[in-house]
Amino acid sequence: MGVLIDALPNPLLVLDGEDHIHLANSAAEDFFQVGKTALLRAKFTDLMPLASPAINAIAEARLSGGVVNEYAISAGTPRYGSERNVDLQAAIVHEQPRFVLVMLLERSMAHKIDRQLTHRNAARSVSGMAAMLAHEIKNPLAGIRGAAQLLEPTLSGEDRPLARLICEETDRIRDLVDRMEVFSDERPPEREPVNIHVVLERVKALAIAGMTQSIHIREEYDPSLPPVMGSRNQLIQVFINLVKNAVEAIEGSGSGGEIQLSTAFRPGIRLSIAASGERVTLPLEVCVKDTGPGVPADLRPHLFDPFITTKPNGRGLGLALVAKIVRDHGGIIECEPHDGGTTFRVLLPMLRQAPQTQPEETKA
Repeated sequence: MGVLIDALPNPLLVLDGEDHIHLANSAAEDFFQVGKTALLRAKFTDLMPLASPAINAIAEARLSGGVVNEYAISAGTPRYGSERNVDLQAAIVHEQPRFVLVMLLERSMAHKIDRQLTHRNAARSVSGMAAMLAHEIKNPLAGIRGAAQLLEPTLSGEDRPLARLICEETDRIRDLVDRMEVFSDERPPEREPVNIHVVLERVKALAIAGMTQSIHIREEYDPSLPPVMGSRNQLIQVFINLVKNAVEAIEGSGSGGEIQLSTAFRPGIRLSIAASGERVTLPLEVCVKDTGPGVPADLRPHLFDPFITTKPNGRGLGLALVAKIVRDHGGIIECEPHDGGTTFRVLLPMLRQAPQTQPEETKA
């Protein structure tokens, strides 16, 4: 067992009931830059910065008996390897419930979340460009189209197709600008409690209606999932784009396949908002999994950037819009490859119930 644990590439610790290090692998020695003997004399709190969320994660894992994830936290101290940005996963050892297994994953999910949260300046640049295009291009386009329409009746038969071509091309550019205008809308969505399963059923019906070949859509839903606080129409837009991409990927492969829609409750998933430092819980997980050819590895880091696409005739705005809507809802989206396909995972906050205030007792 010790050989297997030492073979793991990620730092792994086992804590006893008083949070002393009971076991550590070789990757943990490298991460904290001390030998195993020194680690086994330390407590977990010695390895973490002051008031680290990791301490609460250990306590929550013991209390819940489940798996708790903390994303984008610091681990290490000046004495133990210096501070670095990591994910942390904590779970009790069911055979020995007083022990907690802790694994650190450096720059994995933390890097993805940081990328989505810190690239808002880039998104604002796209928003500014969209607003500029709408103002500076659409008005001249209307004049060009109007002039072409006026010229068309006066032209000879051979030249009339050129006037129609001008009208068609100006309409195409106008449609592209209209699509980009969506990115300039920074107003928060109008929110209400939304049953995510009703959204997914609507998406499934729309996807089936637009298929050119039979693709099985399988559902694995958690029926106890609480509502999402969001815009029903915008959430439909998010998942219809993801399912449509999955359908096109499978149809393009020409070998058939399957799409899986799944929901789950992940109470241990939290992230830190860079601007405020607030830690937000994202327990609602919705996945769209397909058996298509997958996304090329070199495109994955840029998949949600505007104008990035794998489609020959694509404009690269669909997933950028999806990322914007998910961000506006306070969530995150990630793309993960798997054997024989791709999974898009959306993590969303659930509806927060306002605390009920007790009526004040009146004095006689």
